[in-house]
Amino acid sequence: MSRTSAASGPLTGVRVVEFAGIGPGPFAAMMLSDMGADVVSVVRRGAGKRDDRDFVNRGRRIVELDLKAPGDVAHALDLIAQADVLLEGFRPQVMERLGLGPDETLKRNPRLVYGRMTGWGQEGPLAQAAGHDINYIAITGALDSFRASNGEAVSPLNLVGDYGGGALFLVVGVLAAVIEARASGKGQVVDVAMCDGVSLMLSMFHSMHALKRWTEQPRTNMLDGGAHFYRPYECADGRFISIGAIEPQFYAELRKLAGLTDPAFDAQMDRSRWPELQDKLAAVFKTKTCDEWCALLEGTDACAAAVVGLFEASSHPHLAARRTFVEHAGNLQPAPAPRFSRTRSAIQGPAAVPPTSIPDILAAWSDRRQAAS
Repeated sequence: MSRTSAASGPLTGVRVVEFAGIGPGPFAAMMLSDMGADVVSVVRRGAGKRDDRDFVNRGRRIVELDLKAPGDVAHALDLIAQADVLLEGFRPQVMERLGLGPDETLKRNPRLVYGRMTGWGQEGPLAQAAGHDINYIAITGALDSFRASNGEAVSPLNLVGDYGGGALFLVVGVLAAVIEARASGKGQVVDVAMCDGVSLMLSMFHSMHALKRWTEQPRTNMLDGGAHFYRPYECADGRFISIGAIEPQFYAELRKLAGLTDPAFDAQMDRSRWPELQDKLAAVFKTKTCDEWCALLEGTDACAAAVVGLFEASSHPHLAARRTFVEHAGNLQPAPAPRFSRTRSAIQGPAAVPPTSIPDILAAWSDRRQAAS
């Protein structure tokens, strides 16, 4: 099966060449494809076969090339010459050694937006070191902020570095550069480092620290599990419910609906009382099952929601009503996001796309350009 012939989404007509990698690069390419971009993924020869359950690699066409062979590098340059965007996630200077660095590609295509995705960035003492999400978020202070009650640092999956500070910043940077290139006629390099993106994502906490509203001791702050009104609690059946009643009116609603009449709960913002109030609230939530608490609290201004299992989420009534998960090619998977009222995003095709040839892609791109002119 090939990519959907009639693409939909706000990026329809944007051509992207992705040099296949792992982590944030494929996720960024998936988002661009979902929004209508025509993404061609360059993979090693013999590596083009993918499983249709590999959702992050959905919606692309695939070409197999040996980038150590001069002839295949020339083919890659032919493809890049007709593209709007290039995405790569290799270590610094790898693309330059292959003859596919910014100097070579922008010479062939002056309007090209060259998106570079790394953990450490293109320069700096660690630029050439291997690493993964957990390492990149470790040096930013983010990992230190995710701690269990025993003080152990807990990895927040790979959402903070790979996807938050990496893929999403790559998408934002590339799209900003595409808009600028359409005005100036000139492309540029977009250097995305996960350590940079995560650091920027922590801006609010640096601000709170400057304002003396955040301490360096984990689990003593409002949003890191220290506050009794912003954390999950275990219910009578062993399931958990999340509470996020920060604002006074929401806290008051929580107290009313949960029957928190103890005057001790008046001290909502007294940090010295938070451990005591956590214990009190933990005892309260142990008196009912999660479903019983949800019947009382969910959907109200008490800011409460059940903690749902990762693979049960698609069945939650709210996500089901919004069709946050959709079935495509026989597989249930997360739907494209965000949503557009007029140029709606859509999954352009499954991951299991047989490799195609560069001449076929170039011919299709040429046909579309002529049709648009």
